[in-house]
Amino acid sequence: MNKDKIPYAIEGILFAAGEPVKTAKLAAVLEIDTEAVEEAIRILKYDYDTTERGFMIIDIDEGYQICSRPEYYNYIQIILGDQRRQALSNAAMEALAIIAYKQPITRGQVEYIRGVNSDSAVNRLCERGLIEECGRLDAPGRPVLYRTTQNFLRCFGLSTPRDLPELDLSKLSPEYEQLSLKMDENPEIEGQEELSETAHGEGEENQGEAASEEPKEE
Repeated sequence: MNKDKIPYAIEGILFAAGEPVKTAKLAAVLEIDTEAVEEAIRILKYDYDTTERGFMIIDIDEGYQICSRPEYYNYIQIILGDQRRQALSNAAMEALAIIAYKQPITRGQVEYIRGVNSDSAVNRLCERGLIEECGRLDAPGRPVLYRTTQNFLRCFGLSTPRDLPELDLSKLSPEYEQLSLKMDENPEIEGQEELSETAHGEGEENQGEAASEEPKEE
């Protein structure tokens, strides 16, 4: 393919896909290397920014997606109709934060950290496409493991879960420190860092909403 046409080919693919497309997949389809894909994306981003287009390209989960700019969301909403949703409850936000920082994690582990039943919160997060199943823990009962989704990354403006802000442990209360010690003694919580190695199977990827819409409950 003519080098000058690569950015436009990628633009067409992203526009038609309507969801994130991996860098490696773009390279394979266009029969170019990943460096050429990244250079074409830089060209498109620069063009969109300098010409003040109503859409942009975001980096997400080792790939890219075209989406509308957040500053134009109110106008888009008028055309598409009122799609506002209720904000997530405090319980759901707590569960989501725990899953985001401790993923992959089981429902039981979320409940252990929160100290209360979290069935409703986890189910709502699954319904909203913010978390998904990603296998089972190699432990008695083989509980389901959960992780955040691409929709979660879009809603919070992240490229990968590694972009989450670091926690300032110095500001945690003594009660939380005591809970952390108890977790280290709990067999179900031990080996948290190795959970990703014991997960079997992968959950299907969830299609998300526009990057400009914040996560809200129905």
